[in-house]
Parts: sequence; structure tokens; C-alpha cells
Amino acid sequence: MGQFDDVYTSWQSDPQAFWARAAEDVVWTKRWDTVLDDSNPPFYRWFVGGTTNTCYNAVDRHVDEGRGSQPAIIYDSPVTNTVETITYAQLKERTAAFAGALAGLGVRYGDRVILYMPMIPEAVVAMLACSRIGAIHSVVFGGFASKELATRIDDAKPKVIVAASCGLEGQRVVHYKPLLDRAIELAEHKPNACIIKQRPQEEATLVMGRDWLWEDAVAQAEPAKCVPVKAEDPVYILYTSGTTGKPKGVVRATGGHLVTLKWSMPNIYGMDTGDVYWAASDVGWVVGHSYIVYAPLFHGCTTILYEGKPIGTPDAGAFWRVIEQHKVKAMFTAPTALRAIKKEDPQGKLLEKYDLSHYRAQFLAGERCDPDTLKWAEDHLKVPVIDNWWQTETGSPIASNCLGIELLPFKPGSPTRAVPGYEVHALSPEGEEMPPGEIGSLAIKLPMAPAALPTLWNNDDRFIESYMAEFPGYYQTGDAGIVDADGYLHVMSRTDDIINVAGHRLSTGGMEEVLASHQDVAECAVIGVADEVKGQVPLGFLVLKDGVNRPHEEIVKEVVAMVRDRIGPVAAFKQATVVLRLPKTRSGKILRATMQKIADGESFATPATIDDPAILEEIATSLQTIGYARKG
Repeated sequence: MGQFDDVYTSWQSDPQAFWARAAEDVVWTKRWDTVLDDSNPPFYRWFVGGTTNTCYNAVDRHVDEGRGSQPAIIYDSPVTNTVETITYAQLKERTAAFAGALAGLGVRYGDRVILYMPMIPEAVVAMLACSRIGAIHSVVFGGFASKELATRIDDAKPKVIVAASCGLEGQRVVHYKPLLDRAIELAEHKPNACIIKQRPQEEATLVMGRDWLWEDAVAQAEPAKCVPVKAEDPVYILYTSGTTGKPKGVVRATGGHLVTLKWSMPNIYGMDTGDVYWAASDVGWVVGHSYIVYAPLFHGCTTILYEGKPIGTPDAGAFWRVIEQHKVKAMFTAPTALRAIKKEDPQGKLLEKYDLSHYRAQFLAGERCDPDTLKWAEDHLKVPVIDNWWQTETGSPIASNCLGIELLPFKPGSPTRAVPGYEVHALSPEGEEMPPGEIGSLAIKLPMAPAALPTLWNNDDRFIESYMAEFPGYYQTGDAGIVDADGYLHVMSRTDDIINVAGHRLSTGGMEEVLASHQDVAECAVIGVADEVKGQVPLGFLVLKDGVNRPHEEIVKEVVAMVRDRIGPVAAFKQATVVLRLPKTRSGKILRATMQKIADGESFATPATIDDPAILEEIATSLQTIGYARKG
């Protein structure tokens, strides 16, 4: 067996001993009594009896160990033309001061604080400050609609809300404060206070008696020390969309979060203390929590906080400029970002301007990476391009090629194998193991890695109903895919993206893989639309690369032939339409379910996470030209 097999087997044979060894890299104020309490499944508790502090492990320990002068954060904001370096010593000072401000406004151990912030250093400081005093933060993506923010206020019941006056989306100023004021007006729960960071691009109007300026709140406070926190107590709540319309508050336990994320940096991402790491995401998403803020700082790396886009700030070479300028060793982004870059710069000409000789790996996650985008990145970056598969609920990768252990052979379209902490099975609707290579519901044998959610905030029943009820003893991921004969995972689509064509269960992801391989296609999506004869038939959406001037009918005819050739007539793939862009969430996920409702003429609610609602009108118009969306 190879090195990866040895490590995985050591976890599988004795998970408690494996994670106890990993926990030795964490600074504990009190060592745990029990590695795993599994007396009440599926409610697993890790490192019971132990106490630690997230902020101490992310910041103070590095100062105490003599690395206070090392950069902790490099804030790079092309939208404000700002680059700022913050050392670990400076980060400790800022975090202690803001933690004191929160404490001065009555925030205590276990209280909740909602953060409604753009990608500025104060967002990271506020997250760490909450964990410093044992408060539980809940970051809501800056610019979220007032109604959605109000539902989170009512669920988390924050004592304080921390916000900025505005965010910047390219050239557009997003006015946060009116959205926040309206959300508080709509919410039944009212915070005791709000702390507002005024940005020069827009000065917000403060509400007398409730709102504090960031600087004023800090000026009247005493710096706060780190508070010992129970390992099983939450460090944060992060809301993910729920099918009922009420968001699900994913809870992250302090001890398991620390241990798993600290372990992941050297083992999965191949990072050493002092290396520069960049997750091109947002602190409002789980990637931002885990790999902009916590994991890099736990491991003593320098993390990039980037306020900009992959294109347009100023061009499709923005990522490569950041990697060269700050000597980034590895970077993590969503495949949709690479597809946007590939669409604008298909030949990779802008890459030639930058020296990336120090760059070691490109990581991808957030959605399935099609093989064509993977190959484009490999050809132009000339480093391993490593696809991750994970979820808000797990907090760190379920499957990945592990750069720090052993790089296994790559299979395009696969995030490789499950990492230690996860045993993944493809199950039939009856819960039976599917044969290798056959599609099923991907489910994870319990217990999962210590960072995985122990429950939902104040909702144990929904935790069981959403994740544990379908396959007892397993966590139901909601993703469909296969486990092949080599143990590699192939995540094809969400289980609700499996379409039933005349009794055949087919993955839209498999069809998208074919469409994406067409030389003129930059991005694509496939949905299942209602059909009187077959039940459902697939319908494709194509976004073309810049500069493609061929007739759209020719391209559609070619992709239809490609699907017929590679998947077969059983797919019944006969129709596609060219669109200018696809509707997506702010994190880059394509809104296939909403597109399907438009095509079928059903009523739908505009998703709260959508990047630009106007795209839905464009999609409806395109569908009407080919005979769909007739009722809508």
C-alpha cells in the first residue's frame, strides 16, 4: 500500500486514536477526557471535557511562539486600490481591542453576534473577536436581502450586529446599512446594539441609542483576554438555504473544528507554517470561514483577503497578479471563477505576463469541476489542479487528492478519494450498496470527521430529518454519484438533478461534462423539463466563449450529436439554447432548480442567494423562443 493508503487505513482502523494524535497540534487550556462521545447517535461529541480557544490558536499562539512579526493577513482590494499587510502581533492587538468592545456592549460567553460584512480586515477581526470571548458568530453574506437577514436575526437572536456601511461589487456600491435597518425592523428579535464600520465609499446614517461607530466602540473598551471554551460548544453558526424556506443553522463545534482544520492544512493542502495561502471566496461562505480565516491562521500561514473578482478588477489576469505579487503557494477557488477567466482569456495570454514559478497547486471546490475546465487550468497553470468535494455541513473536504500526503493519479471529473474522516458509499433508494460505477445517493458512514456539524442551531429534529433519516447510520449528502472500482468518487449532481427519462435515471452532470468539452462552450447547464411521453427530457443551456461568431444552430446541433455519441440515445438529449449567462448564487452555484421551474411554467421564488435576479428574465425569454416557460 502507498502512503495515502497507510494514512487512510490508520484513520479507518482507529478513528479516535487518529484524531487524538491530530489534537496534539492544538493548544488546549484543559485536555479532553473523552475523544469521542458516541453514546447518543447521531449526536456525536468530540474532545468532551476539553477546553481551548479558537482565537488563541489562530492568533496569540503564533505571537507567543515568536512569530508576531510574520504577516497574518494580506488585504488586497483592487476595487479600492488598497494593499495592507497585518502581522500576527497587529492582529492580536486589533482582535483583543474589538473583543473588548463586544464585551463592553454586554456580549458574554454563548451569546450570538451577527456579522454583515464585506471582504475587509474588520470582518476577520470581528470573527476572531467573538471566538476570543466565547461568543458565537454568525456571518451573513454582505448585501443579503433584508427579509433573509431578518430570518437569521430571529433564529440566532444576536445581542449585537456588526456591519459595514457598504460593500463594493466591481464598480457598484452596495448599500448595507439600509438593508440592515430594514431587517431589524422586520425581525421580531431586536439586537441591543449595532457596530458600524464606515467606509469612505459611503457613510451610513446611525440610529441614535443603538448604533456605534467601530472606532468609538473600540476606544471606550478594555482589550479582552482569551476565554477557555468547551470543545463541544459552538464557535459559529452558518446558515444554509433550506427547502422549507427557513434557513438551516449549521453549527460548528469549537474543538472538532480546530483539530480538523489544523490537520487539513499540511495534509490536504500541503502548506507549511509561514506559507502564503489564498482562498478566493467570501467570509459569508463556508470556504471563507474555513480557508480564508481559520485553517490558514491555525497553521501559522499568511492568508490573502481579496476584495475583487476573477475578471473585471481589472481583467481576467487579476488572480495571476495576486499570486505573483504576494508569492501565493496554493490557491483555492470555485470552478465558475476559472470558467469566467477561460471565457475572457481562452488562450491564457494574460497568464504569460506573470511569474508563477513559486506556485504549487490550484484547488477547486464549491461545485463539480468539468474535465474541460480542469484540463484548461492544468495546461496553462502547469501545476496540479485538485478538485475538492465538501459542503457547508462538513466544514472541510470530504474528498480530495491530498497534496501533503501523496498525490494519487488524477481522474478528470473526480475529486479523487475520500480523505481520512470520511467513508463514502453510493446507495440505492433502499439503502443498498450500488455496484462500482453505478450511480446512487452519496452517503457518509457515521461518525464523520470532528469538524462536521454536530446538529443544527436549536433544531435537533430538523438535523435528523434533513440528514440522518433516509439512511440510518449514514449522513445523506444530497449529492448523487458513483464510487468506482478504485474507490474514486465521481460526484455527478445533486440528487434532485437526477432526471428520469422514460424510466432511466440519468445525471445531468454527466451531460454537462459532454457539453463543456465542446470547443466553443465556456459554461453550460442541463436541466430536466417535463415531457408528456418520457416524464422528463434534458434541456441544455450554453454560454459561448468570447469571440465565437458561428451560428448558434450549428453549435447546438454539434452538442446534441456529442451527447448522443457519448451517452447514447437513451439520454433523449435533443435541445439546447445559447444564453449570455447562467443564473448563479453569489458563491457560484448554478440555480438549476429555478431554471427548471421557469422552463416548466411553474411559479417560483427568486432565491435569496442569487447574484443578479435580472438573469432569470433573460432565461425565461430564451426558453420562450424554443417553446418553454409558456405558463410563466
